[in-house]
Amino acid sequence: MTIELERRDHLLLMGVRRPQKMNALSREMYRSLARAFHQLEHDPDLWVGVIWAEGPHFTSGVDLNDWAAAFASGTPFPVGDGEIDPFSITGPRLSKPLVIAVQGRCYTWGWELLLNTDLRVAARDTRFAMLEVRRGFYACGGATLRLPREIGWANAQRYLLTGDELGAEEAYRFGLVQELCEPGTQLDAALALAQRVAKAAPLGVQGSLRSSRLCMLEGEAAAVGPMFAGMADVMRSEDAAEGVRSFVERREAAFKGR
Repeated sequence: MTIELERRDHLLLMGVRRPQKMNALSREMYRSLARAFHQLEHDPDLWVGVIWAEGPHFTSGVDLNDWAAAFASGTPFPVGDGEIDPFSITGPRLSKPLVIAVQGRCYTWGWELLLNTDLRVAARDTRFAMLEVRRGFYACGGATLRLPREIGWANAQRYLLTGDELGAEEAYRFGLVQELCEPGTQLDAALALAQRVAKAAPLGVQGSLRSSRLCMLEGEAAAVGPMFAGMADVMRSEDAAEGVRSFVERREAAFKGR
């Protein structure tokens, strides 16, 4: 098994477990991740996803022997029924928050997956790189779309056009990661962060993500109207009523996701 799933309360842990190949991404691993994303999206008792990888490195990149023909086909990632594209290139995207823990080498698809998550934890030994241009092609998992937006045009091209490495400290300075930790503790740190998110009202969290993404992709004017319409829906939920009660009673809220 190369993608291992584990439920912990309202968290879904998605473990990349192919350390003997430095977690090189195969097409079957991609499909397994896509099925895991679909499970997270459609299970009402799962509120936050956590992605991690076994071994000293998050990933050395894609398994080119497996992917070269697919890249040459000129078609997007093959997303089937019961799947959600982990890179949000094809089809609908996940509406629930994702936390990722990375370490060691986090190359190509690993960096692109991180760019499609919401909260990121990195071990201090993490090195990021987009090596595709050194292999004769270019990144197609979202890096060309998202890295310029996150760190600025020229800063992004510094890595997209050269394949050079970006260290964890510099990634933290850019805001690409929110927390640095010692190697070997990244999963614990990511779980602690995910558990804090899971203590919040799930419908409120999803609404916040939805509004933020709409603003990022289409601008403030496009996000204002849906923001208030969506708030009305959330305020009719059981969780909103529980939030008000907990405020009046001066206690911690116990949310149910409905």
